[in-house]
This record gives sequence, structure tokens and C-alpha cells, in this order.
Amino acid sequence: MALQFEINAVTPFRQNCTLLWDDESGEAVLTDVGGDVPFLLQSVADKNLKLKEIWLTHGHLDHAGGVVEFLKHCDVAVLGPHEGDDFLLQSLPETTAQYGFPVSPVPQTRWLNEGEQLAVGRYVFDVLHIPGHTPGHVVFYCSEAGLLIAGDVLFYETIGRTDFPRGNHADLIHNIREKLLTLPEETRVIAGHGRMTTIGHEKRHNPFLQA
Repeated sequence: MALQFEINAVTPFRQNCTLLWDDESGEAVLTDVGGDVPFLLQSVADKNLKLKEIWLTHGHLDHAGGVVEFLKHCDVAVLGPHEGDDFLLQSLPETTAQYGFPVSPVPQTRWLNEGEQLAVGRYVFDVLHIPGHTPGHVVFYCSEAGLLIAGDVLFYETIGRTDFPRGNHADLIHNIREKLLTLPEETRVIAGHGRMTTIGHEKRHNPFLQA
């Protein structure tokens, strides 16, 4: 038995919404429900999983814009991001309207802070606060499974943008170096967009992270 995951690229932004589940218990969570809700609901149903929570890495529309619709069909807790992204979640009606799909502000069950732990079945994930792309960005790291849900912090050979409101390039680089590059090199990284990578690969090949 093991922790399983399925990466689903949703919305026109091709944002990676990850379905995580524990084989043994059938317990599951979804990270960053940006949209394409019927597809995500069907994926959960096809695997006969017990979805317990939605975890959000940050408040941008392609990561959180589908939450309100999802909750109309499935009553689950919404955890994250850090409270620093409240301004983004509150502004979702305006930002999503610009793209033609207005949504309500995301109802928050609980903000997340550095040092908290979340679980999927028997697998425990540490919450790390990684501001820079957004002030309230968090990531989820499971040491037992060697897996990091990185949102828009770290990508294959690049990093998250910092030209959005309240972004900070220096903060992002500092937090990646201090909190992520110190993880085991074999740690698999599910980024918010695009392909997977590993911590070791990024330490050696990411041009933004070289000394």
C-alpha cells in the first residue's frame, strides 16, 4: 500500500490540480481546485475515494477559482493557504470576471501556518510557508512518500513569477533555498504547472538557484 497521486491539468492555464489518496484507507484530498469541477468529481468517483479536504497552496484564480463550484457538489473542508493570501481570495470575483467566469470569494475553513501538519490516511504532510510568488503561499511536504506539492514556488528549472501584487523575488529565492533545497535530493516535486522534477535536479540545474 502506498500514497498515490494523479495530476490533472485544469483551466485554460493548465494548472496542476493533484488528487492524493491513501491506498489503504481510500481517504483522499485535492490540491488547488482551480476549475474543471465535473472532471475532478468524476475522477474521485471513478476511484471510489473518500474525499475529505481541499488544500490550497495560494490564492490565484487558476488554483482556487473552482472551489466554490466544487463545494456545491461535495461538502469538504478547505484548508489553506496562509492568511497572507486573503486579499487574493477576496478579490476572486473581480479577477475571474475579467476572464469571463466570475466566482464568489472562497469560503475558508482554516488558514494554514508554518509547522502545521495535514494528513491523507496515514501519510502526514508538513506545511511550509514560502512567500514570494504570493505572500501567503504554502507548500505540502510528505517525508515518508518523498513528495512535495510545490504550487507556483518551484518548477522544472525555473521558479514562480514575482511580478504579481505583493510578490517578492528576494523572499522567494530565500525561502526556496532555506526550506526546499534542504529537503532530500530524491524528493519528487509536483509543480503548479508543467512537468514534475526533483529537489536534486533543481539544485544542480535551476539557473535561478545557483550560487
